[in-house]
Amino acid sequence: MSTIQAARWPRRLHALCMLLAALTCSAAVQAEWLQREEAIMGTRCAVELWSEDRKAGEAAMEAVLAEMRRIDALMSTYKPDSEISLVNAEAGKRPVAVSAELFSLLETSQQYSKLSSGAFDITYASVGYLYDYRAHQRPDDAAVAAALPGVDYRQLKLDPARRTVSFGKPGMRIDLGGIAKGHAVDRGIEVLKARGVSRAMVNAGGDTRVIGDRFGKPWVIGIRHPDRKDEVVMRIPLEDAAFSTSGDYERYFDEDGVRHHHILDPKTGRSPHALRSVTIIASTATRTDGLTKTVFILGPEKGIEFINGLTDADAIVIAADGKVSYSRGLTPP
Repeated sequence: MSTIQAARWPRRLHALCMLLAALTCSAAVQAEWLQREEAIMGTRCAVELWSEDRKAGEAAMEAVLAEMRRIDALMSTYKPDSEISLVNAEAGKRPVAVSAELFSLLETSQQYSKLSSGAFDITYASVGYLYDYRAHQRPDDAAVAAALPGVDYRQLKLDPARRTVSFGKPGMRIDLGGIAKGHAVDRGIEVLKARGVSRAMVNAGGDTRVIGDRFGKPWVIGIRHPDRKDEVVMRIPLEDAAFSTSGDYERYFDEDGVRHHHILDPKTGRSPHALRSVTIIASTATRTDGLTKTVFILGPEKGIEFINGLTDADAIVIAADGKVSYSRGLTPP
């Protein structure tokens, strides 16, 4: 090697090292937490994830939100062309063939109805459709009495062989508002896992599921104060778990000192008032979503007893008097 070549080699090596360092720094800068949110299913939906590639991370978040839009189009009772709207329009007259996804969720809903002895019942919509919370309208006692016979999960006829749905009573309707958001969150997590994402949070209103941790730290989820939306009464650390909260402050109106909220007791067609808030922790958001409604209907004592009878879920409830109770698997802070 000539003297000139030998002199150039260190400079070339230095330039190569500088280039490699720049590329390394560029990759490190690209690795970051990303977040997106959008109004879907009548609520705020959000995705947060760690990605080493911004473009791939953005695409993953859009895929989650697209999946939520698809589920909303399939299961929203507010969309006249949705599959569940077709069921409500026709299943009282004839068996209606539905998609495998909807049929599976209807089967899951019936399982929760049987597990809770009817405290969870998607046929509550036979009365529920008479309420308009934005307009502060509720049915009178005569209208509730006329609609209540349609509330009976045992008259929701599911035929697995033909994958059809039919109603066994006139006036029957169904609404998956008590479980569909949890299902959408779980589907969002599956979308992320399929793309190799290992640290993420997917949220739809009061339903949340997280995978992984925040690099040695857990995800921290807050339970809001029933009366003060900007105040958190409790924070819970989570990893690889789901978390749902249902409260009487989500969709409601007050009339003559009585709160009429969106959680209805299938036996009465009216809103229960023993609880202000129910939070459930379990492995999937579909499960936590369904169980929050069940416990809310059962009330503080029976609700905690119900959760204590399960091996895979825990509960935190805030009663009307402000008392906070916990299931057996949780230690009060």
